[in-house]
Formats: sequence, structure tokens, C-alpha cells
Amino acid sequence: MNVCQVIPQDAIPSVDDPSFGATYDGDADDVVVVVEGPRRPRAYPVRYLHYHEIVNDVLDADGETGGGDPIAVTWCPLCGSAVVYDRRHEGHTLEFGVSGKLADDDLVMYDRETGSEWKQSSGECINGTFEGDSLAVRPGTLLPWQEFRKSYPDGIVLQPPGGESEAASADDSPASIEYDTSPYDAYFSREGFGLAAHRGTGTSREWNRDDDLSPKTVVLGIEVDDVVLGFPLTRVRAAGGVVQTTVGDRDIVVFATEDDGIHGFEDPGISFEFTENQVVADGTTWNPATGRAADGRQLERLSARRLFAFAWQDDHGADSFYQPG
Repeated sequence: MNVCQVIPQDAIPSVDDPSFGATYDGDADDVVVVVEGPRRPRAYPVRYLHYHEIVNDVLDADGETGGGDPIAVTWCPLCGSAVVYDRRHEGHTLEFGVSGKLADDDLVMYDRETGSEWKQSSGECINGTFEGDSLAVRPGTLLPWQEFRKSYPDGIVLQPPGGESEAASADDSPASIEYDTSPYDAYFSREGFGLAAHRGTGTSREWNRDDDLSPKTVVLGIEVDDVVLGFPLTRVRAAGGVVQTTVGDRDIVVFATEDDGIHGFEDPGISFEFTENQVVADGTTWNPATGRAADGRQLERLSARRLFAFAWQDDHGADSFYQPG
């Protein structure tokens, strides 16, 4: 694993006191990280996360007593990696910041309680008090804003945190954030991957595969106990938009949607198929993005990672991808 200091610690500021509202100032097709939570679903716009990368939040258990579940909504633009973590670990409630380091082009987070460093895409502690431990993944997904608002009319959205960020600057010094400017559009459209490809300096990393996977193929990574399997969006599409299989001892179903979304749920033991751009199973239609059926049934969303293929391969090896039978 190659770890290097790229920018100063906290030059990209985490959001530690997030505020939420019903309205969003962006476009209908902006992508948001969705956490369904115990009460009102929450959306975290990637448009904001480009400049902050981590939101330390608490999901209220109810509306009266406070408390609730501490989570970290994390995003690494270079890895296209959206992962929601439980902030509780070994009796501590951790608050995460951006270390300014990269590990194999992936965001390295640090916790402010012990100074331990954590690889964002895997959740593994790579240095410090908890070295070798891993954070618990929470269910989360990515949706266009318009789909979030339609599917979760009572949902709330992160409000613009504001401030300064290195991601808004031409050098390593933070600058005032303009959320209407996306600092990663060029990177997402390039063939190369990693820091060098983003900055347009040096030589991009090599991708030594000769199959259907490109380095920035979107992957849904699922882990059950010690068994891991990454589902490339392209392969799920080639299977008709639905894959039903087993990871470890758990039966799962993965859906690929028209908006480049990929969603994983526990398989209830019925046969799903896409028909005329909708999922049909067991006598009713299902929303593949939310797992909700027209008759009121609800699939259980899996704890999963959404990330680029190169990052999944860095963490789990070249043979960790789903292959059609």
C-alpha cells in the first residue's frame, strides 16, 4: 500500500455540525448519498461532498430524546467511493477528519480521538491505536436528487456547509467554496485514474486487465463475514439488470438502474426481472432503487460500498469481482 501526504491535514474540512432542510439548491440530476435511517431519510449531495469528503452525523433514534446512531458519510472523489460508516468502535464514538494523505489514491481519514488513520474505501485502520481493525459499514446508496425527493417526500437534505476547502483551490491552500463549480468533472471524463490523472501531472496508474472492466467501472462491493464480492455495474446490466446470488451465507439481489445506479438488497426468495424499465416479481412491481414494492413490501438494503473498480481491486484483489455463471 502506497501512503503519501498530499495536502495539509484538514485542508479539506469535514462537516462536523451538519444542518438539514427540505429544499436543495442544485439540479434535479445531482447525485446524493442517501441514508434511510430510523426516521426521516437524509440526502448528502455529492456536489457538497467534493469539498468536504466526510460528514460526521447522528441519526436520531426518535424526535424527543435525542441520542441516536453516530455515522460518518464518506466520499473519495478519486475512487468514486461512497461509504457510510458507524462511528462507534471499541467503546469510542469517533469523529473523523481528512488527513490530507492518500493510500493507493484513496482518502485516508483520521479520528480525532486517537489520531488513528483509516482507509476510506475499506474502512481499515492502517496506522495508530486501532491498526488492523475495520469500521462497520451502514446501509446507504446513491440516487439522483429528483429520485430521492420522489421516493422520500418527507426526506431532508444537507444544507450547504460553506467555508473554505483545498478542493476549491489551485494549490494546497484552502479557498472559498463555490458549490456550482465541480472540481472533478474533468477527472471523471478521463480514461486515467488516481491523483496523477486528476491533476494532469505525471503518469497515470496502469490498469492491467484485459477483460470488460475499466478502472472507473462503478462497483457495488458487498462483504458478508470474511467473504467479499464486487458487482460491476456493466456486468449487472449485461445480466438484464438483475443478479441474484449468494455472498457468504446470505442470499442477495443486485439491481442496475438506467441512471447508472446500482443497489443491493437481501433476496426474499422470489424471482425478479426487468420488464419495460421496471422490476416485476411475485405479482407486483418493485422500485429497484429503493427496494419498495407497489403492494407495500420493502426489501432490506444491504450494507455496501459504491466505488470504482480500481479501488475495489486495490482493497480485495483482481479475483474479487462477480463473474456471471
